[in-house]
Amino acid sequence: MLDMRQVAKVYRTELVETHALRSLDLHVREGEFVAVTGPSGSGKTTFLNIAGLLETFTGGEYLLDGVDVKGLGDNARSKLRNEKIGFIFQGFNLIPDLNLFDNVDVPLRYRGMPASERKLRIEEALGMVGLGSRMKHYPAELSGGQQQRVAIARALAGSPRLLLADEPTGNLDSQMARSVLELIEDINAQGTTIVMVTHDPELAARAQRNVHIVDGMATDVVREPRLAAAGADRPATSA
Repeated sequence: MLDMRQVAKVYRTELVETHALRSLDLHVREGEFVAVTGPSGSGKTTFLNIAGLLETFTGGEYLLDGVDVKGLGDNARSKLRNEKIGFIFQGFNLIPDLNLFDNVDVPLRYRGMPASERKLRIEEALGMVGLGSRMKHYPAELSGGQQQRVAIARALAGSPRLLLADEPTGNLDSQMARSVLELIEDINAQGTTIVMVTHDPELAARAQRNVHIVDGMATDVVREPRLAAAGADRPATSA
């Protein structure tokens, strides 16, 4: 599903060269739920941006659902991103002047879907996240947890093969965070591949697999069987 091999990203200015990713290897199988952790500045955000085709990379190879993305033009990247990937951001990224229906509708319009198909997808997605009766409400009328559910519905309406989540519970209290994570787990159980960046070890422990990024390189995290219940992890071999 997602296959990165020796991916590197270098940011250059006239005076400074910064290596955000260094020979990152990562393979995510279809249907997996992978949590990506690492300290600030480790390369997590750069990885997520490259995975989501929001940013290009300097070296290496990236295949998304079998498509080699290196060398694709902006239009081809946008089309592939819109068809294959859904995004959930920490800040929700809802448009305040649009109601829930129209917020979910925005990315579907970019795909040129007929209005009838869009309506069915929007109603189904909002119903899936428990907000089917609030389609005409505006983001400001919702709690933080409900706004994040709208963001999830917006991602789901496009039927993505890959769902990328960037600190999806970072702005939520613990109860709302659990509710949102349970929803993400349900989405994964239905077959959607999920890659979630998080600083929270408890959230990471809920994923099927953990990957730790340090200094722009990725390692899988192996849970010791006798300590797994306590959430004790240790880094292991390269992903």
